[in-house]
Amino acid sequence: MDQLEPSIIIRPFTEEDAEQVRLLFVGVNRLLAPPHLAEAFEQYIAISLDEEVGQISQYYGRRQGGFWVAVVGKKVVGMFGLEPSSSAGMELRRMYVHPDVRRRGIARQMLRFAEDECRKLNCPRMVLSTSELQREAVSLYRAAEYQLVREEVAVAPSNKTLGGGIRRYHFTKEL
Repeated sequence: MDQLEPSIIIRPFTEEDAEQVRLLFVGVNRLLAPPHLAEAFEQYIAISLDEEVGQISQYYGRRQGGFWVAVVGKKVVGMFGLEPSSSAGMELRRMYVHPDVRRRGIARQMLRFAEDECRKLNCPRMVLSTSELQREAVSLYRAAEYQLVREEVAVAPSNKTLGGGIRRYHFTKEL
């Protein structure tokens, strides 16, 4: 069984977190990249940094969403965002845990926190998507009772998907 990280604090993103968030995003995505998709991942990283990750406060502010970091001391070890997906739901975005601290319950803790934020906002549904390259994430969402509602093969890149023929899984949960 995974052990919870006792010293983890989840708090709203501040501009002082920007560099660590950027490095976590880039680092995790480079680790996910299969060799034959390395160039596609670099393009995805560049698009995402330009349109979202490089401007967290503005991006989530414009969408009436929020972004949080999980920290141990002053080190950002995890992150995630929420943005409205409909009048009754929020979309979980950019949930990453630093590879050095995985398998300690941090992702589960962030997921519960995100669900609680949705409840506070009277949003009874959370939606999310992940790729076939993130098997641990797929397992986490299934274990947390998220329902798979759609699969697709993403062809075109955006700040939400790599494209490149990667299979994406879309989940939802009524809270």
